Amino acid sequence: MSSTASTHTQPSPELLVMLERLIGFATVSRDSNLGLIEWVRDYLAGMGVSARLTYDASGRKANLFATLGEGSRPGLVLSGHTDVVPVDGQSWDTDPFKATIIGDKLFGRGSADMKGFIANALVLAPKYLASNMDAPLHLALSYDEEIGCIGVRSLIADLQDIGLTTAGCIVGEPTMMQPIIAHKGTHRFRCCITGREAHSSYTTQGVNSIEYAARIIVYIRQMADRLAQLEARDYAFTVPFTTLQTGTIKGGLASNIVPKDCEFQFEARTMPGASSDRLYQEIQDFAATLLPEMRRIEPNAAIQFEMLASAPGLSVQETDAIVKLAAALARNKPNGAVSYGTEAGLFQQAGIPSVICGPGDIEQAHRPNEFVALDQLGQCEEFMRRLIDSAPASTAQG
Repeated sequence: MSSTASTHTQPSPELLVMLERLIGFATVSRDSNLGLIEWVRDYLAGMGVSARLTYDASGRKANLFATLGEGSRPGLVLSGHTDVVPVDGQSWDTDPFKATIIGDKLFGRGSADMKGFIANALVLAPKYLASNMDAPLHLALSYDEEIGCIGVRSLIADLQDIGLTTAGCIVGEPTMMQPIIAHKGTHRFRCCITGREAHSSYTTQGVNSIEYAARIIVYIRQMADRLAQLEARDYAFTVPFTTLQTGTIKGGLASNIVPKDCEFQFEARTMPGASSDRLYQEIQDFAATLLPEMRRIEPNAAIQFEMLASAPGLSVQETDAIVKLAAALARNKPNGAVSYGTEAGLFQQAGIPSVICGPGDIEQAHRPNEFVALDQLGQCEEFMRRLIDSAPASTAQG
């Protein structure tokens, strides 16, 4: 790991080594994360801590859940996702899967989102085990957060199956170490339109799937405009209302062929506590009005919808115990709401009080030359040390 770091607030050398190791695992969502997960499993096993792994259907990805210590009180969960977004097509000045320190920043894919937090949690493990705390500490690492908070669902289901009671969860997404108490829900959908091919000089004999897709897309945009005008505002958010947008579209073979097939994907970002079901149903109902027109020409014409991913929003109060704890550990006041989604909403939905707080700036996430400021890593390390100092000591006699 190359370094020309400045001398202001610095993370410990052991933290930098840990983060370098984690960045070295190229855990892009489309690929396996087992290299990282199995390394963490073995790292914890070296301290006498067993880890529970839950695998996806392919067996190529896994969540990890581990409990450090024991006690009479419910323990806190430190949660992070292990997957990162691709670097394809991005122009990096350094190797994205090799931690590189330049000045006061550490560069690498996942440095901010969110291996900096995970590294801090892992470095904390031996210190927590050596302490005399009267509550366990739980580590929860998930897969496929970046493509819809997929893996954490089975992890949470495992916790529910074993009846684990927790004191709450801190999800370490990059927040500049400011506790975040709200985020929107994220819901992604696919629509596939099947029409009829024809020579473009005989358009009346075909069913143009792209044009019908366009009509649905325009309707989605009209719904978005309506929400922007009429939905109740929450100005804690940069965009203070539910949004809808179409992200991808593909279809057609050539400009002189009436296209038979078209597919597009769209999403809704809902306000906390709101459901996407009503919006999704309205879009499907509108699409259904187009089918009779299509089927007058092609009886087998179809419009099919699929929900790709859905994660609820988060909304907690500044007075909630988990928020007060995070604020005390970070020595930062809660900082309202963010528009991006996290796994925190799923933990909250499962009855686990949750807050978001971690090192780094979300603006650096997913970009080329992603970085986390060394000062942010240092602040998170202090956060973890205070976690040990603030935990009640065991009074059990040995």
